[in-house]
Amino acid sequence: MPRVAEYELVELRGIVKTFPGVRALDGVDFTLRAGEVHALMGENGAGKSTLIKVLTGVYPRDGGTMTLDATEIHPRTPLDAQRLGIATVYQEVNLIPELTVAENLSIGREPRRLGLIDWGTVKRRGKEMMARLDLDLDVTLPVRSYSIALQQMVAIARAIDQEARVLVLDEPTSSLDAAECDQLFSVMYRLRDQGLGIVFVSHFLDQVYAVSDRLTVLRNGRLVGEFETSKLPRLELVSKMIGKDAEQVEAMDHAPKARPAGDHPVVAKATALSRRHAVSGVDLEVRGGEVLGLAGLLGSGRSETARLLFGIDTPDTGTIEINGQAVTTHNPRTAIRNRIAFTPEDRKDAGIIPDLSVRENIVLALQGRRGWLRRIPFHEQQALADQYIKALNIATPDADKPVGQLSGGNQQKVILGRWLAMQPRLLMLDEPTRGIDVGAKAEIEQLIAELCSEGMALLFISSELEEVARDSHRVIVLRDRKQVGELSGEDIRLDSIMSIIASGQEAAAHA
Repeated sequence: MPRVAEYELVELRGIVKTFPGVRALDGVDFTLRAGEVHALMGENGAGKSTLIKVLTGVYPRDGGTMTLDATEIHPRTPLDAQRLGIATVYQEVNLIPELTVAENLSIGREPRRLGLIDWGTVKRRGKEMMARLDLDLDVTLPVRSYSIALQQMVAIARAIDQEARVLVLDEPTSSLDAAECDQLFSVMYRLRDQGLGIVFVSHFLDQVYAVSDRLTVLRNGRLVGEFETSKLPRLELVSKMIGKDAEQVEAMDHAPKARPAGDHPVVAKATALSRRHAVSGVDLEVRGGEVLGLAGLLGSGRSETARLLFGIDTPDTGTIEINGQAVTTHNPRTAIRNRIAFTPEDRKDAGIIPDLSVRENIVLALQGRRGWLRRIPFHEQQALADQYIKALNIATPDADKPVGQLSGGNQQKVILGRWLAMQPRLLMLDEPTRGIDVGAKAEIEQLIAELCSEGMALLFISSELEEVARDSHRVIVLRDRKQVGELSGEDIRLDSIMSIIASGQEAAAHA
């Protein structure tokens, strides 16, 4: 189908947005054309999310103008923006987990017959909407029955069904596997070719270069520039995002791997660890002073293994040993008591407490370990918060700012600060770099190397296999909820990991 002729659909000029102590947007310009995918790029705290929220009516702008089809608009709520034809899918899935897929897809605009909701039509429309993404789901099941990846696809299907003229996708692929990404991209191409303007926010550079026509770079709340994607080299893009020259970026990209672990004791060991619908027969041990990586595709059992080790879930069979002692009753309380820390994959729902301050979030685990009868004095809380704000370079005006108002990367650093304050023996990191910018990723990976050199044991989970290969001393490969291989030392390479996964899939197919 031929591309629709492009014209300026949305124009933002001189946008200003301030919060107490922070100028989040400082005179930003942004232009979205009909019939294009426009990527919005920048580090965490650059202003991407704030700009999106101004466009979609979450925040009122403090200065500047915003037009849609050359008509100035002032959306005061997301509903106002939706009525104008601006739909949004945010990074964290915003669905009602107890409602069915069909109910979530039709919520607020349910078809009615004789004054009552027509549930048959709700179900039929739900199936049709998911079919547009080539997904055949049972739309009568609650959304919580499905993985985060499928929940994300439900949210995208709902936005697409609103007949939007502008579609804003904020990290839509962060929980999707390659096949699901291809499905989403196919939908994006069709919508683009029909004249829709799509704003695409992603930290996956491959995806940005694969699907976007143009990109805009922000840094520290200011516009760096607008570029044609095909004409901007990747190294130059990263340089513009983080404000470093090409030589510095190249040196960061080729930083030496962390030193191999020395002769340290085993901190945690699992034998034949199994839980129905989670993992089966996992054997692992992680020593002090080493990084053990868990690699695999989406749904392979990586996060489920970490949840079992932390005691969130209970294994059906198998054993767990902590510091050489068999664990009989294992839950997060005993894990914390044994100085085991866990940063979860979903930082919004299972990590931060958004309405509490940075200080309160940082001292949370240490206070839990001490017990609520032994309250940490305020001056100690403040000292700890200041220590980790400085050590982790958390971008916040002070320790009392609500953590929910920070960018995703800085929220991740607050969660790390919480667990580091407890001085853990084992730190389990589940997708610590997901949805954060290149600079913050480099800082977190450097922190992993430093903690390892100090003798801490680390379990590292990432969907980006390059990170696993780069940062791990040993790698356990999972597939289809089973352990299928292990690599160590110089054998840890991206092609080796992929080969184990692929060969196992081929063997399974032949079987």
